[in-house]
Amino acid sequence: MGSIDRAMGSVNAVIAAFFFFDVLFWDPAHRLPLVVLWLVLGAIYFTIKMGFINFRAFGHAIQVVRGKYSNPADVGEVSHFQALSAALSATVGLGNIAGVAIAVSLGGPGATFWM
Repeated sequence: MGSIDRAMGSVNAVIAAFFFFDVLFWDPAHRLPLVVLWLVLGAIYFTIKMGFINFRAFGHAIQVVRGKYSNPADVGEVSHFQALSAALSATVGLGNIAGVAIAVSLGGPGATFWM
């Protein structure tokens, strides 16, 4: 296991140095990691490219989840709300598992106490 850590340590250091590089703005006190800047720029790009669909269709999304377009005669076993709940629970559950694993790997077993 130690040989794998030594072999991948340099690769990990290079990748971490690139993605977590602090982008300086007008003042050295204002810094932002490159990965956060990429996420923000990507969100802005896709919001514009898709015609602000995340804002325009928000009301429609709420109506679908509340069942406005549901027809009891339609074939199917899962409602819109059940499908949304299943997708969200899978996403949040995976995030919680990964979050605890990362916290324990970085901070040790005592990190779970602070969570």
